[in-house]
Amino acid sequence: MSDETKQGETAEIDVNAETAEAGSAESAAPSPEEIIARLEAEKADMNGQILRLLADLDNTRKRADRQVSEARVYAIEKFAADLLSVSDNLARALDALPEEDRAGLTDAGRNLLGGIEMTAKELSTALARHGVVPVEASPGSPFDPNVHQAVAQIQSEHASGTIAQLFQPGWRIGERTLRAAMVAVSLGPAN
Repeated sequence: MSDETKQGETAEIDVNAETAEAGSAESAAPSPEEIIARLEAEKADMNGQILRLLADLDNTRKRADRQVSEARVYAIEKFAADLLSVSDNLARALDALPEEDRAGLTDAGRNLLGGIEMTAKELSTALARHGVVPVEASPGSPFDPNVHQAVAQIQSEHASGTIAQLFQPGWRIGERTLRAAMVAVSLGPAN
């Protein structure tokens, strides 16, 4: 083979390589339809991300609002729990004097009793104004383990499973039990 033949073949190979490269470059460039499809997919993905971020933002706002609302309701929880012993002591002071002995009190004794009654009522009103309310625990009412603490089971005229006797009143603040009512649960009437 002569040098000219070799050069001709080399030139032909170079031309074929350039043509192949040009063809592959044209096939590598995306068509306008492909570009549009890719951009539409990116747009849909970004819309999904935006919607998720907006939903997260809305959930965060709702959670913050709920926490602020709960903080308002339950902010005095510890203070109210401390005042319950004051309420208990006032109630004990009033219960210590039987009704039949009240008539025999002197004017000073009646004034003292009236002051204790007004103080107990004012304390109860102040607690209620701030959402602290007594738990229903009267004899005959249904026993609820969420708000009542059973300390005994006794025979009584009330149906089985109801409250027979109240030992200490319970209190709630909002939906939370501040202090469970201490009660005796009825076993039902004696047979």
